[in-house]
Amino acid sequence: MIDEFTIYFTGEKLYGDDFSSDQIYEWFVDEAERFTNLGAKEKCQYSYGYHQLDQIHAFRFIRARRFNHALGIGAAYGDEFKPIAGNIARITILEPSDTFSGVTEIFGIPCEYKRPSIIGDIEFESNHFDLITSLGVIHHIPNVSHVLAECYRCLDAGGIMLLREPIASLGDWRKPRKGPTRRERGIPLRIMDNMIKNIGFKIIRRSLCNFSPIPAILNKLGLRIHTYNNMPLTVVDALLSKAFSWNNSYHRTRLYKKFAPSLAYYVLEK
Repeated sequence: MIDEFTIYFTGEKLYGDDFSSDQIYEWFVDEAERFTNLGAKEKCQYSYGYHQLDQIHAFRFIRARRFNHALGIGAAYGDEFKPIAGNIARITILEPSDTFSGVTEIFGIPCEYKRPSIIGDIEFESNHFDLITSLGVIHHIPNVSHVLAECYRCLDAGGIMLLREPIASLGDWRKPRKGPTRRERGIPLRIMDNMIKNIGFKIIRRSLCNFSPIPAILNKLGLRIHTYNNMPLTVVDALLSKAFSWNNSYHRTRLYKKFAPSLAYYVLEK
């Protein structure tokens, strides 16, 4: 008998993208604090682990640009803006948690925190921002296509969006999992590509990264290295991800399927 979830695990359809408002509310309640509790709760214990990954796949392509107003979706303490902090005049961050309510500046840049709308609307006028970042956040949201369309609406003509998301299922989200929050699931690569194009974004660059065996091997060896804050390891990761891109699949239940990149990184322009 074919389970109703089969179509989601094949990567042909994105679970949650067609949810009702009531279903979206239930999802939002589940995720609001859980994501924060994964590691960003206490500033003194928080460490951003993706600076070199961001540099190689995104920030080096926009370093020469200056931005009047940046929006960080789920950007926590704003560490992701560090590589281009000198190029940004103002930052707004959408966060469901009150953890960051006392933060008023990031790297000396004025910053304001806003709560996101439960239904995914971005409550700013159209063409308001010239930079939007969403790095590993949108897969925590049910109605991905709506949120991406809102990002496009709020982005000014010629503005840039940096988007990084998992393209594997992250396991069976119907069951308890070690690591992921209750609701999060990856976004199939083909679905993500089609959403981006249909919304109207121009893809400046799309790269695959996070070759799953690398962190696993380092952990087995007992090496406490932040893979994606280490430039040589991040370069090796990029090369292996490109070499094994042919092996991409969504629900990776067999070992050989895990020898593949598990993140997609986009530099988009409106």
